[in-house]
Amino acid sequence: MRRTAKGIAVLASATLALSVAACGGEDKAANEQPTVDPASLTAELTWWDTSDPKNEGPAFQELIAKFNQTYPNVKINYQSVPFGEAQNKFKTAAQAKSGAPDILRAEVAWVPEFASLGYLYALDGSELLADEADFLETPLASNKYDGKTYGVPQVTDSLALMYNKELLSQAGISEAPKTWAELKTASQAIKEKTDAEGVYVNPAGYFLLPFMYGEGGDLVDTANKKIVINSEQNAAGLAIAKDLIDSGAAVKPSANDSYGTMMTLFKEKKVAMIINGPWEVNNVQQAPDFGGLENLGVAPVPAGSAKAGGPVGGHNYVIWSGMPQEKVDAAVAFVKFMSSAESQAFLSEKLGLLPTRTSAYQLDAVKNNATVAAFQPVVEAGVGRPWIPEAGQFFGPLDQMATEVLIQNKDPKAALDTVADKYKAEVVPAYEK
Repeated sequence: MRRTAKGIAVLASATLALSVAACGGEDKAANEQPTVDPASLTAELTWWDTSDPKNEGPAFQELIAKFNQTYPNVKINYQSVPFGEAQNKFKTAAQAKSGAPDILRAEVAWVPEFASLGYLYALDGSELLADEADFLETPLASNKYDGKTYGVPQVTDSLALMYNKELLSQAGISEAPKTWAELKTASQAIKEKTDAEGVYVNPAGYFLLPFMYGEGGDLVDTANKKIVINSEQNAAGLAIAKDLIDSGAAVKPSANDSYGTMMTLFKEKKVAMIINGPWEVNNVQQAPDFGGLENLGVAPVPAGSAKAGGPVGGHNYVIWSGMPQEKVDAAVAFVKFMSSAESQAFLSEKLGLLPTRTSAYQLDAVKNNATVAAFQPVVEAGVGRPWIPEAGQFFGPLDQMATEVLIQNKDPKAALDTVADKYKAEVVPAYEK
């Protein structure tokens, strides 16, 4: 029997309020209502922010303060939830119908999964999608599931080659490497001519995707419902990453907190190149000895034999389907404010994050932002990920594989075969292998 979700009236710019329904439910028409006066709106909302609490969290809290200037009686219970814990924590709370946040900053791959489980309100016909065409197509696509839209894009991103301009110059390198072979040569030159290491390759599944994409690989073929993670192309891509480490061109990655080690070495100018995204720009900018944004170079990830491209990433704002109806006007007002072009421009100026609205790119804070300009070709070269409910479960096995190959020296093809077996058994059992 289909579960019918309670229709919820949402704040609209006109006099008509529309309804949104949870996945698996039936839409119900809402009654006509007058526009809500912001000063009279009273509610308490819990928001789980999954951004970095030190680098990004303060800017989001500034936005909350700006929101409260217009909505003084809407209290936002801001909770910083570690990104690595948030996916399972939200699912557990939503399933139990207790403890889930009213609003969540969800990684793009989580949205189809949460929607398929009935944990999110569909936003079609609501004020949040009244200007749907203003959102960039690829970020918006991650919010779609089974013909409905379950979130609005907060930020988009992809992985780039980030480098220390000063160190490359000292090594006689005039421009960023465009291929993995060029990166290996550049890294060796940096080691020989400076006091720094050349490159750090983070042993995590997401950060190995540019190597696999570069050889023409992917995780699954959704059109043909086939698991392709253990393809020869992916094995070749991993071999390139492994060779960088085995040859000494790249630093031997740490088995514990490799990501943190990578960022520390980069900020302290002890390694010249890393693969990372715009969410770390503010972190690098604040590093006392790095040299500021003037010393930070950003380029698309190097190409393999097939192409160059990092995974399309980002985050979306979603609303929990178990949220009490009396909070809906406030929740929609908050998400509308946070996802506005002006708020996105504020985050671009503060953090270097990439907006998801076309109109945001026309605002001075974005249009004149050197970091945004540097990352635009990176995002344009981004490779779309499979927007299926299982997509958020791909990376646990990938992370284990990355550790086995780059730290434990396991054969790439054998490690990928293990991932394929796990995908078949636990993630997409209906797919062929």
